[in-house]
Amino acid sequence: MPVQILPETPSQTAGPYVHIGLALEAAGNPPREQEIWNEMARPDAPGEHILLLGHVYDGNGHLIRDSFLELWQADADGHYDCDYDLSKAFNSFGRTATTDEGEWLVKTIKPGVVRNAAGVPMAPHVNVSLFARGINIQLQTRLYFDDEAQNNAVDPVLNLIEQPQRRQTLIAKRCTVDGKLAYRFDIRVQGIDETVFFDF
Repeated sequence: MPVQILPETPSQTAGPYVHIGLALEAAGNPPREQEIWNEMARPDAPGEHILLLGHVYDGNGHLIRDSFLELWQADADGHYDCDYDLSKAFNSFGRTATTDEGEWLVKTIKPGVVRNAAGVPMAPHVNVSLFARGINIQLQTRLYFDDEAQNNAVDPVLNLIEQPQRRQTLIAKRCTVDGKLAYRFDIRVQGIDETVFFDF
């Protein structure tokens, strides 16, 4: 019997209705009871509590107001927890989305140093996946912290980026928001100062 070659299934981008199914509160809808959302660390979680926030820009410098982000990070001791449970003080996985004002926000703790598969220490960082209209496959990047200069200088992933000025697109800037410690991380999908993205 001859082998039948089937045509490739057409691809489709994540937008423009990604908020309706995946970011209910951002779309103005009530959340589900078991929603995975932007509070990765409850107040009783051990570690330094921080806010992560930023904007997402397109290649023309315009805000992308309906993007969706997933974040994956270690705890304060540098360990990942693969079992998501809303009753736990900290979960390594979280989700957020840009609002009508174009800003996203996550409540978490500052991650510790993690060792890669070869045992080499990596600077504290957060893995970020970005979904948005016009993007067929999510974009993968990392968020590092500007007050971790010593760790950043020897991080094996940051050092894969040959141009030092391009590394700066992965560095979140320390600030305060309503008196709380925060780090601002703006993502630029294209254009001047385009964020470095990885093919993991």
